[in-house]
Amino acid sequence: MKNTLILLAAAVFTLSSCMTTSTTTGTYLEESGKPYTYAKGRQLWLGFGLIPLGRTDVNAPSDGNCEVISKFTFGDFVISGVTFGFVSSRTIIVKDKQ
Repeated sequence: MKNTLILLAAAVFTLSSCMTTSTTTGTYLEESGKPYTYAKGRQLWLGFGLIPLGRTDVNAPSDGNCEVISKFTFGDFVISGVTFGFVSSRTIIVKDKQ
């Protein structure tokens, strides 16, 4: 039983890396400067990701040049694990350059 739990935990940690999506908008890639976190939010889902709980409104820079990253963090893993996947979440990060 203990070996099964260790194997399951290892699989979850290694397979969750593919759950990161990064999208750039505007001229973000061409801009120079140091990236910083402009805004952050968390979207919650019910029923194994089928029904959104509310609508997360994450602010974006007024010029529209940013990078939006949606990923499955350790906190999201804990939320999904405690509820056995019935409630899940995704972390949304908006980055801009100074």
